[in-house]
Amino acid sequence: MTKKTTPTSEHNRMPVAVLILTLSTFALGTSEFVIMGLLPEVAHDLYVSIPAAGWIVTAYALGIAIGGPAMALVSACLPRKRALITLMSVFVLGNALCALSSAYGFLIVARVVTAMGQGSFFGIGAVLAASLVPEHRKASAIATMFAGLTLANVAGVPLGTALGNWAGWRMPFWAISAFGIAALVGLATLLPVRHDEERADFVTEFRALTDLRIWAALGTTVLFTGCAFPPFTYIVPMMENLSGVTPNAVTLSLLSVGIGLTIGNFIGGRLADWNVGRALARIAIAIAIVSVTLRWTSSSLIPSEINWFFWGVTTFAAIPASQVNVMRFGKQAPNLVSTLNISAFNIGIALGAWIGGEVLATGYELAGIPVAAAAVALLAWFATVTTERLNRRSVRKIQALEI
Repeated sequence: MTKKTTPTSEHNRMPVAVLILTLSTFALGTSEFVIMGLLPEVAHDLYVSIPAAGWIVTAYALGIAIGGPAMALVSACLPRKRALITLMSVFVLGNALCALSSAYGFLIVARVVTAMGQGSFFGIGAVLAASLVPEHRKASAIATMFAGLTLANVAGVPLGTALGNWAGWRMPFWAISAFGIAALVGLATLLPVRHDEERADFVTEFRALTDLRIWAALGTTVLFTGCAFPPFTYIVPMMENLSGVTPNAVTLSLLSVGIGLTIGNFIGGRLADWNVGRALARIAIAIAIVSVTLRWTSSSLIPSEINWFFWGVTTFAAIPASQVNVMRFGKQAPNLVSTLNISAFNIGIALGAWIGGEVLATGYELAGIPVAAAAVALLAWFATVTTERLNRRSVRKIQALEI
């Protein structure tokens, strides 16, 4: 006796093509973040200092922030399926070059090549994922795709670091290349070809950027990421020095946070499907509350573990909502605008890390970092409200012209 599939379950099921994009973002996210756990071995093997090895991380972020939009413009004339296959091919090539690197300069170049494939993949992939589902499920589809990024932090990075410690730092990049090839096969065979796609040219893409709402939304993304990464950057020192988590137990604590990140990612998608502007405003307030609470709970192990879990839920709830927030204003240039938002995420990561460092540099202790993050979250709330006001004003102008 076969089980009947109701129309409702068919309607709510996520297309397999979106799951292929999830696999792709898992490979992309693992490649971006695994290097942080491999830096000491990379520095030793390539005869450079740890600070010099840190530039490998910076080069990757810059490759995404600058190269991503450039690649989106170059691929604007391609169908999205072909563009994603091309970008994943660049990503696989870049990781293979990382594995083959025998010199510091060569590794820097290889990481930049890898990043250029990643930045616009997230942007174009989000647009394609949203196009595969009904209007009321677009944010959930984007959240499903971005779940690969959270899973990369939960599983990919720890496993990649362990593999690098066991078999050498180059081996994780070979493994990521293999994941990339698997994703490439899935993209080629399972992604649909959308004949109804609108092709844009350079003039159309740039003209769309004159909409102030896009820049307000991009600024909102920077601030939402900027309030997440002061604590995220210093999460291990805060756990060990403030909460008393032992080095051996840090992995379990990070796993708990990673589960919170994953749950928050899907909650953010559901909230954005409901009302993206209101969702972001409420998420910002929640981040501010949860962050400032860390100031007092960090001195006790169990309360801090609970607080860190909810911190993960609230901060990553903003990711799919922020992506949808920008995409709704960039319909004339979806690939470019969506990719610019990925650049905004990376600028926010750099901003958050800088804020955390400045808190410590000015004499405050680790417990001051979440307070600074809460202040940035309030700025994100203000930016969200400002974006909504700009949107209402723009809608009224359009309605007046139609009358």
